[in-house]
Amino acid sequence: MPRRSSAGVIAGAGRVALLAAACATLFVGHLPTAVAAPRYSEYVALGDSWSAGATVVQATDRFVPMGCVQSRANYPKQVADALEVPVFRDATCGAAETGDMTGAQDAPLGGSNAAQFDRLTPTTDLVTLGIGGNDAGLADAVFDCLTVTNVGAPCMAKYVVGGVDRMSANIAATEPGVIAVIDGIRERTPRARILVVDYFAAIGDRGCFPTIPITDADAEWLRAKMIEINGMLARAAQSAAAEFVDTYSSSIGHDACQPAGIRWVEGLAPISGNPPGLAVPFHPNQLGGDYQAGVVLAALGG
Repeated sequence: MPRRSSAGVIAGAGRVALLAAACATLFVGHLPTAVAAPRYSEYVALGDSWSAGATVVQATDRFVPMGCVQSRANYPKQVADALEVPVFRDATCGAAETGDMTGAQDAPLGGSNAAQFDRLTPTTDLVTLGIGGNDAGLADAVFDCLTVTNVGAPCMAKYVVGGVDRMSANIAATEPGVIAVIDGIRERTPRARILVVDYFAAIGDRGCFPTIPITDADAEWLRAKMIEINGMLARAAQSAAAEFVDTYSSSIGHDACQPAGIRWVEGLAPISGNPPGLAVPFHPNQLGGDYQAGVVLAALGG
């Protein structure tokens, strides 16, 4: 048999290699595409009505009593869906305070919501927290400010006595409780990424009396208190080494005084167009919930 030259052997080997590579490419091209594993395996949402997405027409009892008025389309559920988290629990409930993290809460419209921390486990790796407004009494103050005339600042006069702003004092007194909540989360979920989510704009630079019957001066004071409570939440997050999510800054211009379709918070009238039907006054509508979800997802990088 004639001997093949070394060049011929090399050329032949090259043709075999090319054929093998082509076959491999053909085979691999018919394999199913690998699906990336979820970034988070267990997400728990904690908080009050601004996290629950307090609603009447979309209320659900999937995770909490119906009396918590938790929305089936609030921002935690949207975040969980977008991230395709395998395990998700939503403990948020209207009127929740920091103490309701460790103790059962009587839901505002009936039923008992178990301590929100009960949903946390050592394998929880993502937690969102929105809390503090009820501890400080800011939600109650909004209703205290309702009046029949646009004169002066009668509401501020109730809270600022002798040069001391009682609401500012309440906000400052709430900070240690928020820090304790973050610390409590970390103790129970040492692996978790913890996001503290603030309150977005409910009241603009000026009021819109009589659409919302709060004087212009009191509206300005309330807006300042909302900025103040968000500053407190940012400090608490930093002190407890959690992440702070600023939903306020980019929400300006979507307050309760704006027309339907632009506002992300409903006013005093308990009717919303997003979704159509009964609404919880001075709380996010669905546009607001969608906005919160987008900001939280952006903070998470996805």
